[in-house]
Amino acid sequence: MAGLIKDEDIQLVRERARIDEVVEQYVTLRNAGGGSRKGLCPFHDEKSPSFNVRPAQGYYHCFGCGVGGDSIKFLMEIEGLTFVESVERLAGKYGIQLRYDEGTPSGPRRDPRQRQRLLEAHRLAGEFYASALTSPDAEPGRKFITDRGFDQSAAETFGMGWAPRGGEALVSHLKGKGFTDEELTVGGLASRGQRGLYDRFRGRLLWPIREMTGEIIGFGARRMFDDDKVEAKYLNTSETPIYKKSQVLYGLDLARKHISSSSQAVVVEGYTDVMACHQAGVRTAVATSGTAFGEEHARILRRVLLDHDAFHGEVVFTFDGDEAGQRAAMKAFAGDQQFVAQTYVAVEPRGMDPCDLRLADGDAAVRELVASRIPLYRFVLENTLARYGLDRGDQRVDAVRESVGLATAIRDKSKVEAFFREIATKVGVDIDQVRAEHRRHKAAPPKPQVQPGTPAGSEESTAEPAPFISFGDAQFADEREALKAIAQFPHLAREHVGDVHENDFSHPVAQEIWRHISAQEWPTSADSSWVPRISDALPSDDLRHVLSVAAVEPMRAREESMQAVVAATIAQLQALTLARRIAELKSKLQRTNPVEQTESYNRMFGELIALEQQHRAMRSRAIGTEIP
Repeated sequence: MAGLIKDEDIQLVRERARIDEVVEQYVTLRNAGGGSRKGLCPFHDEKSPSFNVRPAQGYYHCFGCGVGGDSIKFLMEIEGLTFVESVERLAGKYGIQLRYDEGTPSGPRRDPRQRQRLLEAHRLAGEFYASALTSPDAEPGRKFITDRGFDQSAAETFGMGWAPRGGEALVSHLKGKGFTDEELTVGGLASRGQRGLYDRFRGRLLWPIREMTGEIIGFGARRMFDDDKVEAKYLNTSETPIYKKSQVLYGLDLARKHISSSSQAVVVEGYTDVMACHQAGVRTAVATSGTAFGEEHARILRRVLLDHDAFHGEVVFTFDGDEAGQRAAMKAFAGDQQFVAQTYVAVEPRGMDPCDLRLADGDAAVRELVASRIPLYRFVLENTLARYGLDRGDQRVDAVRESVGLATAIRDKSKVEAFFREIATKVGVDIDQVRAEHRRHKAAPPKPQVQPGTPAGSEESTAEPAPFISFGDAQFADEREALKAIAQFPHLAREHVGDVHENDFSHPVAQEIWRHISAQEWPTSADSSWVPRISDALPSDDLRHVLSVAAVEPMRAREESMQAVVAATIAQLQALTLARRIAELKSKLQRTNPVEQTESYNRMFGELIALEQQHRAMRSRAIGTEIP
């Protein structure tokens, strides 16, 4: 197919299409000395730039993956074009009139100039729509623009347009320019119905979607009339040979240079949000077009950011403050590791998007929103902790275990310790517990990836259930001792268990046994039927086994002081409950702001003082008998 274009014209394309100019449409390049320029390779993921461009030689080469060639080859590789398509595209860009040899290869083939034809059709469509925005029919569109705080200049900057309601205006216009029905349908500008070809967009306000190079490849259209048969609020161009929504960021043609120079990209959710940001001075704003932010979008931003320095660049996501916005933030966090730059999130407290915020509070408020960004991992931490009941000790443990995993998203490792302290403060635990959980997290084998925010027990969750801790574990020694005292000496324990409750036992086995014990009539003297009666009431052999051990295993204290030992053992059980309540209250106090929540803080502080007094008294009773 290369032979179709005259060799001298191909050579002219190579001469005029400077390799650095072509590459810079897709990759941010920086001077590397010696006439060479460097950037991140667009053909493979890498952390440091190994992609070299030498304009004097008209060649590029990546020392990472080994690809290389001239401007024609580069365009072939990055756009998936044939040799002829690549030559034709460059020729069109640089104003070169190509000549073709007579004859064609045998067999059918697609028109090698299809892409250029589709781009031209979209360019003319953009001009047509922009012109139609000034027509009387477009008054609803112009009102929408002004109601959103934009003027004619802003509409022109973003190339906004209007699709006439008739349904055949664009088709007629482009067919008059020589475009075929097939070109209009393949390009997504028209659809075919029973009565023939009709405009894809009718009675809608339009935004042209452009490639990084500035060429129009599609449109986004907003519904303006209630009788519009298409109910979707926004209707976007379907995927075509020139438009792949997963590989396009709206506004990148305008934002690209600002992103490169400032090393910051702001990702918003809609066309008007991009406009509002740019009008407010945030010239690095971009948005996806009808799809969620994904891996391909991340690759594009990485190339523009020259994202290889861990503390050099930043990507700021703005999301609505509602539940959908939080889900979007969690999804973005799931792909956080695609960036080397630090990721941030900016959420307006009232739930306003940048466009509404600009209308309400002006340009400065939009700039302040971006400036007030917080690291995405911190935002995710808040959402993570919200799923746990931090008044419960087991929930605090689970919250810490999940939270420490977020530390992997912190690019600057010197900030990890500060993050641990933040977790400790918000959860209400000691910093050493957080550090210990992080060490266990790093040492644990990798688990299957689970979407952040997936509720435990859902179908998507692959998390393992919390391990069952044996009642024989050392941490339950005092509970086992209390069960032994009650099983062996119920007549001595009788006068001390009036204030004992199920929650004084923390292990489920002990709780279950106590429920059946407390339902029995307590003996006033030694009673050999006591343990058998309890055993008969227990629902499982496992519980009966624990009870039998409690009934026969000697107490730790000397038998001659057993009455005091039983009293002390039960007091120790209750002292542990008080200690847990004190720990929970201290945790809650740690999470309470004494200035903003003064009344609540003072009330809890008073409760803490009373509990600590009770605990001291109970501990005194517990140590009244020596228990070696």
